[in-house]
Amino acid sequence: MRAEICEMLDIKYPIFQGAMAWVAEANLASAVSNAGGLGIIASGHAPKEVVLEQIKKAKNLTDKPFGVNIMLMSPHVEDIVDLVCEEGIKVITTGAGSPGKYMKKFKEAGIIVIPVVASVALARRMEKDGADAIVVEGMEGGGHIGKATTLALVPQVVDAVSIPVIAAGGIGDGRGMAAALMLGIDAVQIGTRFLVANESTIHANFKKAVLKARDIDTTVTGLTTGHPVRGLRNKLTREYEKIEREEAGKKEPNWQRLEELGKGALKRAVVDGDTKNSSMMSGQIAGLVNKEGQSCQEIIEEIMAQCFETMKNVNTKWQGAKE
Repeated sequence: MRAEICEMLDIKYPIFQGAMAWVAEANLASAVSNAGGLGIIASGHAPKEVVLEQIKKAKNLTDKPFGVNIMLMSPHVEDIVDLVCEEGIKVITTGAGSPGKYMKKFKEAGIIVIPVVASVALARRMEKDGADAIVVEGMEGGGHIGKATTLALVPQVVDAVSIPVIAAGGIGDGRGMAAALMLGIDAVQIGTRFLVANESTIHANFKKAVLKARDIDTTVTGLTTGHPVRGLRNKLTREYEKIEREEAGKKEPNWQRLEELGKGALKRAVVDGDTKNSSMMSGQIAGLVNKEGQSCQEIIEEIMAQCFETMKNVNTKWQGAKE
């Protein structure tokens, strides 16, 4: 499968690894790239020296293309922009805003720019600003999400822009990838499935929580504040929802309570293995993730094989109707 995006990025398979803060570091990103996908290092809110260390490590672990995700709300965003240009990073994805003010600099450095969007309007704006492709993320995904579902949003974006579209949110196996391809996209971005990969360095407790998750075990917090986040249900999410209800009815709500509760919550899950008082960011497809001990290579090859088999079966099933 050599889609346009594969030619553009010089990758074998049209599969991006999601830029999950504290999770998407050099080990995972390089393993995905070595397996034929596009591994991505998540810079999050990390300072320049930390991101540089991960980039150097990834370069030692793979000779394949890999990307860096830039969180545009990071206090270190200017430094990270300079860093990816200095280090010759081939492709970046961006989140939490528009990379428009940095586009000229990226282009001069020969960087392929792929913003993550959650609406048709932002997709159009990114194309106008010079984006090479876009990731369209539905609210089924883990972490920070928008309001539209992948199934509803993706075809609208495909119709609205002429650049390649990567679908994200709610895709965890080859059947989901096949469905997304039928919507007209060029690639998929997968996050939650890679949480449990052998090369994922997250705490074993977090991996076990994902593997045990059922279809109804994720929830969305932060809806009242305008910053919704999807993760696995636990003590922290229940407390968060309780505070939201309490403060939402007040004339002057004290959202500082939520900020204090959520401070360091993702790190507690990824690094410390605290599954009760942490933010275990995960998508709705966690209920599909039930295989442990798989490498990124095995995950990607399984997804691709299932994708082709699904499309073949669908074609066979409906051939008679066509005739």
